[in-house]
Amino acid sequence: MTDEYASLPYRPCAGLMLVNGDGHVFVGKRIDNKEGDAWQMPQGGIDDGEDFLAAAMRELWEETGVSEGLVSVLAESREEYFYDLPEDLLGKLWGGKYRGQRQKWVLLRFSGNDNDVRLDAHNPPEFCDYKWVVPDDLPDLIVPFKRRVYRQVVEEFRTLI
Repeated sequence: MTDEYASLPYRPCAGLMLVNGDGHVFVGKRIDNKEGDAWQMPQGGIDDGEDFLAAAMRELWEETGVSEGLVSVLAESREEYFYDLPEDLLGKLWGGKYRGQRQKWVLLRFSGNDNDVRLDAHNPPEFCDYKWVVPDDLPDLIVPFKRRVYRQVVEEFRTLI
């Protein structure tokens, strides 16, 4: 990372591991990835002064259309997880204000069904498709620079999934 970006802060972010009754995890296919299959768990920025869980529930609705009443909170991550953007994305994402993200994660149990998922609930939508996957498959679905974080989140929540 060049000195120009090394001094930038990390963007605060809420990450959501949404699990169904079968212990499978929701992943959405990103609309904005032109280079192939980019799947990820819901996540998004925490606004200034916004509570972590409030941000997580807002992101849940915006990205999946799932209402807060259809989930229960099982756990919050004990720590924040960090990742740096790759060189080719530095200065391009988030107005060039951040070098990467610092993410706190929440594990949510989904009590609804697939009819309760509405990817078009927010305009513009972030995902064009979704699927439920076994937790150990998550790191293979995410872009490479986020894989370490996904492995850490899976390990932290594994016994609760």
